[in-house]
Amino acid sequence: MRVLVTGAAGFLGSHLCDRLLAQGHRVIGMDSFLTGNAANVAHLKGHPSFQFALHDVTNFIELQGPLDGVLHFASPASPVDYLEFPIQTLKVGSLGTHKALGLSKAKGARFLLASTSEVYGDPLVHPQPESYWGNVNPVGPRGVYDEAKRFAEAMTMAYHRYHQLDTRIVRIFNTYGPRMRPNDGRVVSNFIVQALKSAPLTMYGDGSQTRSFCFVDDLIDGIVRLFESSES
Repeated sequence: MRVLVTGAAGFLGSHLCDRLLAQGHRVIGMDSFLTGNAANVAHLKGHPSFQFALHDVTNFIELQGPLDGVLHFASPASPVDYLEFPIQTLKVGSLGTHKALGLSKAKGARFLLASTSEVYGDPLVHPQPESYWGNVNPVGPRGVYDEAKRFAEAMTMAYHRYHQLDTRIVRIFNTYGPRMRPNDGRVVSNFIVQALKSAPLTMYGDGSQTRSFCFVDDLIDGIVRLFESSES
């Protein structure tokens, strides 16, 4: 297949490009480098099946030639990023998703949205089943990310129902692994950095809360399996 990965220079997007290329697909990686890191895809320079496009997905996306899939991973994803770039976060979740879906429709391409556990906000139900609608504060500082992803899911489903677009949505929980930034504000990177510095580990709350952690290779395996499956 020939596929587009938005947010290709991010933590997850770069691993996704690696996996798709390893499976023989042709990949167009797109990123604006707002929070993505060019070093994450530097090893793909010169790869015969990889093409990189420097582009902000909140603007119209035009690609020449056929396209079989769009995997939309563009978005600030860590708290330090979406609190620093609140408006850009909202724009990529709304305008960016609309542009990516429009490209999928024009090309007849399958679409996969990288959503998040943050669509549940501060959940009152643990663990969260997909039937749970969440507990989101739309005017809180984290609302820019939560609501951007909730809107992105709604837009994806609107294209699925109205345009019969072949879509998939993945709600990603806490992922860790190579290419995480040391200062990205997430608990695993915080613990590792503190441990390497022999500093005390930060206790969050009373320490009794739980998280669902997933190694990045396992997450990418699940995402690619869903993308290639007949499930929609």
